[in-house]
Amino acid sequence: MTAAGKSPAQGSAAAPRWYFGWNIVAAATLLTLLTVGMRLGLGPLFLPMAHDLGFSRSLLSGIVAVGMLCYGAAMPLAGWLVARHGTRFVLLAGTAILVLATLWAANTRTVWGLLASFGVLMSIGAGFTSPVALTPIISRWFHRRRGMALFFLSTGSMAGIAVMTPLLGMALQHASWQATLLGFAALFTAMAVPLALFVMRDEAPPEGDAPLPGTAAANPQAPAARHVTMLEAMRTGIFAKITLGLFACGFSMNLLGTHGMPMLMDHGFDATTSALGIGLIGLVAIPSTVFLGRLADRLPRRRLLAAIYCVRGLGFFGLLLAGSTLELYGTAVIGGIAWAGSIALSSAILADAFGVRLVGMLYGWAYLGHQLGAMVSSWLGGWGYEHFGTHWLAFGLSGALLLVASGVALALPGRD
Repeated sequence: MTAAGKSPAQGSAAAPRWYFGWNIVAAATLLTLLTVGMRLGLGPLFLPMAHDLGFSRSLLSGIVAVGMLCYGAAMPLAGWLVARHGTRFVLLAGTAILVLATLWAANTRTVWGLLASFGVLMSIGAGFTSPVALTPIISRWFHRRRGMALFFLSTGSMAGIAVMTPLLGMALQHASWQATLLGFAALFTAMAVPLALFVMRDEAPPEGDAPLPGTAAANPQAPAARHVTMLEAMRTGIFAKITLGLFACGFSMNLLGTHGMPMLMDHGFDATTSALGIGLIGLVAIPSTVFLGRLADRLPRRRLLAAIYCVRGLGFFGLLLAGSTLELYGTAVIGGIAWAGSIALSSAILADAFGVRLVGMLYGWAYLGHQLGAMVSSWLGGWGYEHFGTHWLAFGLSGALLLVASGVALALPGRD
């Protein structure tokens, strides 16, 4: 017993020096950097793959589109498996699938082989190691600071764009696209396996994280809603509005990741400037998520979500109109400030409304809307350019969808 009459264990429970939940957040953020960065950082790989394999932009865009749909379809399954078998099992299974798919993709030159490996299997593996598989464990470990913790998960997504796009571009200057994919698989395995085995713990302490003053007033939780079934929750207006917003989010993020660099190069920018311009969006978004994460637990989440969608939508029009390097980088900086957070806020709103018990599966189904948007933009970006000779169709539609999503987010329930 200590002098105060408490055991060391009791004292640490009352005022812990370090909450273990932040270790889980750090591990999840790193995994998200790699998986989301790879799925949204396909721009540098797109043209080398098309040229080497002799595929048209439309054909390769179709394969990417199928992959995005499979990525989304794997997420409800990942959420269900996490609930049944735990986060560790799902992460290790996803890593094994991703490695096998990469080995296959690097050794095939047929349309059907690339579709099955790069399009289907690799996307399923990425879905099992995606933020959807990691959101339940973070939501379980955090209550009052849930918005901040999930925003750090979004930081991984933004860091993925900032890191993976230039990194893939540099790797392709010295190696083939096949060697680049294999290098990614090796790096991911080296990171994912030890993190899954030694960091991920599904059992959170009952007291959770320490409360933050004023959070309940801004984002009230409804304990009664925790008892609804998943089907009842999916029939609510909250779920429909969140899914619609995620459709616009997926449409825009994947369009930029897959066709952003080709679009900028078609507009006269060189490969290095194009890659840095896109990477700058993610780079600026990293510190921005830290600031927005603090606001997410203090301000109404719906208003913050609406602002993010609005600024991002305007940013897409700015990218289309950029005529100089300065204009490109300026647009990237402004857009990067509000590029992150829509996914974190959407999952936090679902957890607030329906409870931690359902958030994994609900978020997985809502994220399927995100990947439907990603699938459409993957195909439309290539098809629209080949048939009309312009990127305004896909990128202009993306900006418009985001502005609509901004208005829909304001219609979500909440306190001002």
